[in-house]
Amino acid sequence: MLQVMLVDDEPLVHHHLGAMSDWKSHGFELSGEAYSGSMALQAMEQSQPDIAIIDVNMPGMNGVELQRTIREHYPAVKTIMLSSYDDYDYVRECLRNGAVDYLLKHRLDEQSLITILKKAEQELQEEAKQLGSRVAGGEADEGKGMESVRESVAQMLIGVPGAAQTLEEDIRQSRLFANSVRFAAAAVQIVPFRLLTESRSDMQINRLVRQAVELVQQSLGDPAERMAVYVENGRLGVVFAFKERSEQAAASEAARLMSNVSHSLELFLNLKCIYAVGHICGSMSKLEASYRGAERSIDASSSSLKEEDRGSSSPRLSLTIEEQKQLLLSIERLDKEEVHRLISAVFTSIRKLPLHSQSVQMVVSELLSIGEKTVPMDDAAAVGLPSREELENIGSMAEIEQWLLTYFESLLDRLRERQASGPYSRHVSQAIMLILERYQSYITLELAAGAIGLNTSYLSRIFKEETRMTFSEYVNRVRIDASCKLLESGRFTVKQISSQVGFTTYNYFFKVFKESTGMTPHAYMSRPARVSKSVK
Repeated sequence: MLQVMLVDDEPLVHHHLGAMSDWKSHGFELSGEAYSGSMALQAMEQSQPDIAIIDVNMPGMNGVELQRTIREHYPAVKTIMLSSYDDYDYVRECLRNGAVDYLLKHRLDEQSLITILKKAEQELQEEAKQLGSRVAGGEADEGKGMESVRESVAQMLIGVPGAAQTLEEDIRQSRLFANSVRFAAAAVQIVPFRLLTESRSDMQINRLVRQAVELVQQSLGDPAERMAVYVENGRLGVVFAFKERSEQAAASEAARLMSNVSHSLELFLNLKCIYAVGHICGSMSKLEASYRGAERSIDASSSSLKEEDRGSSSPRLSLTIEEQKQLLLSIERLDKEEVHRLISAVFTSIRKLPLHSQSVQMVVSELLSIGEKTVPMDDAAAVGLPSREELENIGSMAEIEQWLLTYFESLLDRLRERQASGPYSRHVSQAIMLILERYQSYITLELAAGAIGLNTSYLSRIFKEETRMTFSEYVNRVRIDASCKLLESGRFTVKQISSQVGFTTYNYFFKVFKESTGMTPHAYMSRPARVSKSVK
């Protein structure tokens, strides 16, 4: 789904364009709106769109200036201009500056809009294909020699046989790295790469990769002496060539430049990264060994785990079936403490691994996937949940674990709010929320009335009028509904369940369960098709 930003100072135009078409059915989403050039640039700092539709004639920064600025700072964004007859000269300048096309406001209809959006999509796809056929980060106007060197560098770093010899030949022909006597390679890992990109399209991933490589190259300076390439899985490689014969001076310069790289990625792209510089060597042929040394340094925390920490088996790459069932059950029961316990237990097995490792990112991804399936992103309950984009700022295992705990707390709050909502007044909804939060322990009408700030008799009356149940009947129904889910899981005894859902005695639980479901707890467990009665 390509993201489209609309920039126009007229609210009516926003309304007209937004209502003109079923955007998503054509593969587009109107995900951002701005009413001035400065507002558009501020929005792009937070979330860069794929396409921007820009009104040419706006007060302050007009569309021509905005389009020029976007081209300079966000070259991957495709621009479409909104025009009227009297500003076509401006449009012509925008077209010369790379705009895809223009739309005349007085002739604007769904067909013309979608046609031009599809044209922009095609240009983006063509650029993505070009990016895939060469090493990411290459400039369009670079000579054939530079492109050949970049490709050879990337192949050498990933260990393609014979790539080192090919690179040396390309260097001789292009005269890059001329008179260099010392060399080194560095590895840069974008820490949350998998978590950030698994829900993005190939085009969006390619754009992120290109931006990262271009920014790294800008931080390094002259590609004839320092060259950045994309390797794989969020990992970039950097090759240094030094005319300085001192290994110490070369190592110091490489460390300084890589510090700049890390700072730039976080400052301009909001990406956490880790890096390491390999050993200084005396020839191009040894660059692969230098790069492998840098990779080992990045992954050192994984390889240095003690045997008792690592265990005899290979690192886990997913949750067990039992863990998935327990997490889903805890979410259904809105049991925050059990969700916290499960996440902490899962992290016990991966906490000492590096955050960028495949094991960690796949497990975290699966945890998030379970949460997202519980509340799909287009569900109203998903509003306010922490966004995956926040993972850009996370750089440690402690931070990702805390972020997940916060995510699931917010998720349970949204589910609880949705369950308490309906044709109820504010005070009754608040009472239901309290029941859902506290049914496992101790909750009474008096406690709820005090928490809400109402007279007990008044709350009792309006609660029964709206729910058709007394307060205690509703509490029991919630507890029985939770007990049915636990019985279906097959993980607990009936007596354990009676205590977990808040009943003080087993006999009372047994009595209420039979009155509510028409059968005993043991008979319920034996049913071939187990269906619990949800609170309505």
